[in-house]
Amino acid sequence: MKTIDDLGDLRGKRVLVRSDLNVPLDGTTITDDGRVRAAVPTIKKLVDAGARVVVAAHLGRPKGEPEAKYSLAPVATRLAELLGVPVHLAEDTVGESAAATVAALGDGEVAMLENIRFDPRETSKDEKERGSLADALATLADFYVSDGFGVVHRKQASVYDIATKLPAAVGGLVLKEVEALRRATENPERPYVVILGGSKVSDKLGVIANLIGKADRLLIGGGMVYTFLAAQGHSVGKSLLEQDQIETVKGYLELAASEGVEIVLPTDIVVADGFAADASHQVLAADAIPDAGMGLDIGPDSCALFASKITDAKTIVWNGPMGVFEFDAFADGTRAIAQALIDAGANGAFSIVGGGDSAAAIRLLGFDETKFGHISTGGGASLEFLEGKTLPGIAVLDD
Repeated sequence: MKTIDDLGDLRGKRVLVRSDLNVPLDGTTITDDGRVRAAVPTIKKLVDAGARVVVAAHLGRPKGEPEAKYSLAPVATRLAELLGVPVHLAEDTVGESAAATVAALGDGEVAMLENIRFDPRETSKDEKERGSLADALATLADFYVSDGFGVVHRKQASVYDIATKLPAAVGGLVLKEVEALRRATENPERPYVVILGGSKVSDKLGVIANLIGKADRLLIGGGMVYTFLAAQGHSVGKSLLEQDQIETVKGYLELAASEGVEIVLPTDIVVADGFAADASHQVLAADAIPDAGMGLDIGPDSCALFASKITDAKTIVWNGPMGVFEFDAFADGTRAIAQALIDAGANGAFSIVGGGDSAAAIRLLGFDETKFGHISTGGGASLEFLEGKTLPGIAVLDD
């Protein structure tokens, strides 16, 4: 893949940067600006090189037309604060406002197109439709830089098709993501430990299938663990359960055993009487969840067990929280895993925190992000990478 350095002198050149600025909002207030901060180094490098930077990004899931609640205005404001230079937000994606905003840029200045998903062609399955949007984007720039790792697993106009229209390069963020994930998948230093959590086991089936035989240990927590417990014949009460995945999980447990891969499940669970921050709760054995109970976190014995399985690791991948970390009463499992990664890192381990909820949890719980080897900005993209899938936004840059 070509990097920004391979593009030559960029002074006065228009550079379209696809960033991932899909941040959570409370009204117009950004509640976690991690992705914006992650996008800054590449944009700043281009600004410092004298390029005329045009940022393309999406926010939320608009239905192919403008929606005020999905405007990038709050993101443009925050990006400007972090960059220390104005960010001029166009009123549209590739229309008159976009053209005028980009045309008015001077060297080292930054424009942002309005939410790229306001245009239905961005996510179209029709190559010609996506191509027509990519053609329109190409009129706004001389070069393209792919720096939105959270979208490189999508075959979309501003991610894939545009790279076939302009001289293209990978940005620093995507390059860092790919290098980190390759370190964890192509020849990982052992012991290699993978920790999986989050709500649905179905979201992680491909990862589990690909890692059995590659990882030395799989630690399972979060909402997905209850399908594993059910597969072992235990009652899980009102806990999150994917009934249709029980037989699949049974097969994975058998396959792991035959491959010599250790699957570690919680021994105790924090069981609540409902899904609420102030729900009454107690710690029970993992095989003793009552019919009316709802598991919302792994218990203290499980925290210690999981930490002991991480201690000697040299490569660690963590994707998905251990419980409902947004509620303080059910955040201890996620907190324990984060601390275990930091402790292992102090002993020379390389850790990757898969994006999305895991990265948000680290910030919400107050951990120092620099203590982790790599914090991914793309949950879905990092999962598909771990599954061994081809990511279109990366493959097009390799061509």
